[in-house]
Amino acid sequence: MAMGRGRSRTFAARPGESSETVNAGNKGLHLTPPMKPKPNVCIESMPSEVLLKIFSYLDAVSLLSVGCVNKRFYELANDNRVWMKLYSGSLCPKWTIWKMKSKQTETLSLGCAAVNDKKPGYWKKEYIFKQTSVFKTRIMRLVKFLDPYTGLPCKNKEAMKVSGLCWIIVLKDKNGKECVVEKPNLSFKDTSVTILWYGTDWPCLNILSTLKLFGVTPLFPDQSRPPNKNGPRRFSLIAEYHVANLTENSIAVGADELVQLYSLSPGFLIGIWKEENEIAFVMANLHYNQLLERSILGSATVQYVPPPHKPLLDDTDSEYGLHDYSLHLDLHGRNCMYLCASFKCLFCRKRDIENGYLRLRVVNLKDNRKHLPVIGTLGICWETAVFKGNVKDCFVMDLTLLDETGKPFWCFSDPVRMELSTESSGLYDYMGHIYAVDYSDKEGKVCLEIVRLEETKEYIIVSLVLYVSTKKVNSWYGTSY
Repeated sequence: MAMGRGRSRTFAARPGESSETVNAGNKGLHLTPPMKPKPNVCIESMPSEVLLKIFSYLDAVSLLSVGCVNKRFYELANDNRVWMKLYSGSLCPKWTIWKMKSKQTETLSLGCAAVNDKKPGYWKKEYIFKQTSVFKTRIMRLVKFLDPYTGLPCKNKEAMKVSGLCWIIVLKDKNGKECVVEKPNLSFKDTSVTILWYGTDWPCLNILSTLKLFGVTPLFPDQSRPPNKNGPRRFSLIAEYHVANLTENSIAVGADELVQLYSLSPGFLIGIWKEENEIAFVMANLHYNQLLERSILGSATVQYVPPPHKPLLDDTDSEYGLHDYSLHLDLHGRNCMYLCASFKCLFCRKRDIENGYLRLRVVNLKDNRKHLPVIGTLGICWETAVFKGNVKDCFVMDLTLLDETGKPFWCFSDPVRMELSTESSGLYDYMGHIYAVDYSDKEGKVCLEIVRLEETKEYIIVSLVLYVSTKKVNSWYGTSY
């Protein structure tokens, strides 16, 4: 077929034939030379010197994140020169660094010159240790301010906000798979905080083995920004529970139409759906006594252990066993406060010491002048994303017993249940059923009696007795009751 004048024609190279051969056979044709592909440029292909220069402009959080990319980035992000710069910059504010004398500058330069004498990652560890120490000191300073009524830190909320503290639970099944549950609902009281977790993706109840409670704080807290759960964080183990065969090995606290409550001492409640036999929610009640220490100063595997108590000099005589004790008692149902009361000058006589316990009578059954009215209907409120409920005839008891010097002696926050008593009260001032509430742990027992007035639907505490373990007293005072 004839070609028209002025029109050019392009020939493609056949297989095995180069473009130069085609051009040689068609000298009158103008062919476009082949395009050479541009090399792929990525940050991972950069020289180590360039990457180190880039890393030197990053902050500590970004450096730790970069170190998680791959092995090469991890080694470069551990470079002592990079972390030495961060460590030096944290010694004093920037405006002070600008005014450093020449002798100080020379000392800093000598330190940088000797940075290669340390193993990789040395200054990274030093920087993290220094920041952690400063953080703990700042938080523990807030805990020193005590409430004169409860003997507990009165700036707990402020300390928690400054530290970015939150609490998470980790459920582990029998195969070792873990489920982390975050974003709890918090409810603060005078002496405790109630934490509620709920969701729709709980692991199967039948295969669970353990439940762990952690206090979590950011590794480098920044008060100007909210904590980022994807950033580096510090974990402090608070409690660990074995939940295999939960419904068989734990205490049933109460139930409503939807859920059954099971107690794990100390302080834990697990709500189980009645029909499906699966977890509905988990609730923790944490007493303020040493709560900040337990939530911050522990590790991911070891719980915080308080320093050993130094026995106090006991000045008891032949008449008194304990004297000048104080009690602060809160009864609540997560969001509802039923009772908040304080008692002073509690004591026990020598004859009140028996069966390994010292008895402190707080409210006497026969003295109706000291009987305490309870506000509202006793129960524990719960909620999930869809349902809400209230399990009656149970509540959370927060007990804070202070010794004669005002120091916390026995503290707990635990759910308890009310059981209808079959014994006759012998009270002529009240017409109604009597409920008994009993609590015990290794440090003591609490016996509480409550009358429910049928006509007014009110509750009255008619008896409250504390039994303190003699082992606890002997350890505290160095005595031998």
